[in-house]
This record gives sequence, C-alpha cells and structure tokens, in this order.
Amino acid sequence: MATNTTATSVSNTNSVFKTLSAISIKDKIERKGNLDYLSWANAWSLLKTHYPNAQRKIYEHEHTGLNYFTDGTTAYVKVGIVVNDIEHIDYLPVMDFRNNAIPIGKLTSMDVNKTIQRSTAKAIAMHGLGLSLWTGEDVPELTTTAPVAPEPTSELEELKKDSAGWAKVCSYIEANKSLGIEAIGKQLSRKYKMSPAVKKEIANLVNS
Repeated sequence: MATNTTATSVSNTNSVFKTLSAISIKDKIERKGNLDYLSWANAWSLLKTHYPNAQRKIYEHEHTGLNYFTDGTTAYVKVGIVVNDIEHIDYLPVMDFRNNAIPIGKLTSMDVNKTIQRSTAKAIAMHGLGLSLWTGEDVPELTTTAPVAPEPTSELEELKKDSAGWAKVCSYIEANKSLGIEAIGKQLSRKYKMSPAVKKEIANLVNS
C-alpha cells in the first residue's frame, strides 16, 4: 500500500510539473529594468485556471502571529503553494528595490506584503509555471522579479555573520538543505568570499 501511495504521489508531481511547465507565458511576461518576470497575479491566474483547487499558504510565526520571521536583524517570509496535495515552499528575504535586506527596525507592512506576493510567484514556479525565467539565477541573490541572467560581478562580497547578506544565506540554506553541503557551498562561493569559520557555520546550518 505504501508503495502505491508513493508511486501516486510521484505521478501527481510529475503530471503537475509537466502540465505547468508546458504552458506558454510569452504574452504574460513583463519587463522591469533588465529583468523579465511573470507577475504573481498572472502566475496565480494561470495556476487556478488549470488547477482550481490550488491553494496558497502564508506561514505565520507560531509565537508572534506575524506573517514574517526574523533573526532579530532582518526578516523573511515563508509561502507555500499546494497543487494536488503537493506543496512547494519558498523562503524570501524582505528586501528593498536594490535587493538589500531591510533592517527589522525599518520594516513596514507594505514591504512584507510585496515580498509575500513575490514569494508566491516563485513558489508557483517550483511547480513548473514560469520556471524557465529563473534559469541562471545566482542563488542566493534572490531578486524581486524572476531574472533571465544576472550579470556576473568582478568582486566577491565577503560573507560575515553580521553582514546584510547573512539573512539571505540562512534563508537559502533552510530552504535547500536537501541539496547537501557541497552543492550549497558551490552556489554560495559564486557570490561570496568565506572564511573557514563562516564555512564551518554554514556546514552546521546545513546539517542542523
């Protein structure tokens, strides 16, 4: 019975992904600056057209009841999209228009709301809809819209636990632990310079 349940779950996942990834979004793509993206509203509309029972989950902190989470310095949101009983969850830092994490003291409800909508679009993409727009994304540099191909930077940013990028890294690790330390370390090294102490801390986060 367990085998049949597992097989059914895999079949549902493959069916949803195959269906959504085959949908043409050319006439829905918008452009902001040098980035092409699919707005959350268009992504949600297309998803509900094909899967009317699809649901969105906006996770709230179990102690504060707020719709965002914080490490005391910055914040991130957690959004899940459920299609045919399969849920994909996205974690996205609350950032400003420069894609820098907003200090918790300057956070507004509008900042959180915008991030939730952006996270919605990305969680939907995990099911296959508009996923191609994320090809070439330099994780964990999460942008406000789905990027086509970010321009490489000539200098790497030094990653420290008290730096603005640390919250992004923690959110990325939490969402991608299943990739393993080797893959996560490779992705991070594309953007950051890391000391042995920081690398050890990252390994602890991956294995926690």
